[in-house]
Amino acid sequence: MISRRNIRVKVMQLLYMIESADSGNTFKQPIQTLEKQLDKSRELLIYLIFFLSEVARYAETNAQKRASKNLPSVSDMNVNIKIAGNEFIWALLENRSYQKAVEQDKPQRIIDMDLVKKIYNNLIETEEYKKYITEQSRDKSKEREIIKLIFTELMLPNEDFITHIEEHFNNWDDDAEMMDQLVLTYIQKPANIQLDQLMSTDKWDFARLLLKTAIEKKDYCAELIKPKLKNWDADRIAQLDMVLMRMGICELLYFDTIPTKVTINEYIDLAKEYSTPQSGQFVNGILDNIHKELTSEGKINKISFNK
Repeated sequence: MISRRNIRVKVMQLLYMIESADSGNTFKQPIQTLEKQLDKSRELLIYLIFFLSEVARYAETNAQKRASKNLPSVSDMNVNIKIAGNEFIWALLENRSYQKAVEQDKPQRIIDMDLVKKIYNNLIETEEYKKYITEQSRDKSKEREIIKLIFTELMLPNEDFITHIEEHFNNWDDDAEMMDQLVLTYIQKPANIQLDQLMSTDKWDFARLLLKTAIEKKDYCAELIKPKLKNWDADRIAQLDMVLMRMGICELLYFDTIPTKVTINEYIDLAKEYSTPQSGQFVNGILDNIHKELTSEGKINKISFNK
């Protein structure tokens, strides 16, 4: 489920934390730290999906409360609960991997039902919802679209919801972009994803080896980078840029199944997104220079799967 780009971001964040730590003993077991961080990311993902499902299912709770009034009105007795039977939601609830994840993480322990109710009430006021409940059919794309709307238009922009998430998940700031991507991917293609496992064995191997190599080869990578800096003072270069270049060099040298072009482009994009405005161009120039040098020396050997 998690992509290599997501993994690179997590490794980048941890390496930056290690570099910024006051003491070298702060991260004695970086591999275990990365594993714990990925576990937290999975727990956050499960909670977001759980909360999303609770908003849709609140339609039934709302209908029951209104019908149980002492003097219910006609509208109280005829609350539309179509969204509670949303096909995506029911497929989710019957999904064994989701059931295992909920059993393991117990997101119900921290759910804020008052907040669920508020977001549900915001939902039923939207034009999209009013149109959704008037349609008799259950078109799969429309079933997904109304769920996507809850997440993107009502949950994420809601300050109370974000505050609630931040109170329970201190990794929200680091993982927000990844969570946005993962939840939307799951809504679109739920059958392809195991929710109790954030990533496959081969993805974990990639994450572990990337982190381990970047730590072990730090000095060697620095020896390759410093001669290419020309008039740049290595101590004044953004620390994150140095981390990204080190990761890029490790991929070029030690990950023989990843094409060099893919590696360089990935780290240029990460520099643009996470570092300074000039970082993309800077990282591009250094990595390209080092790539040419290593290639000329026969030190880069990639496996080609082309026939």
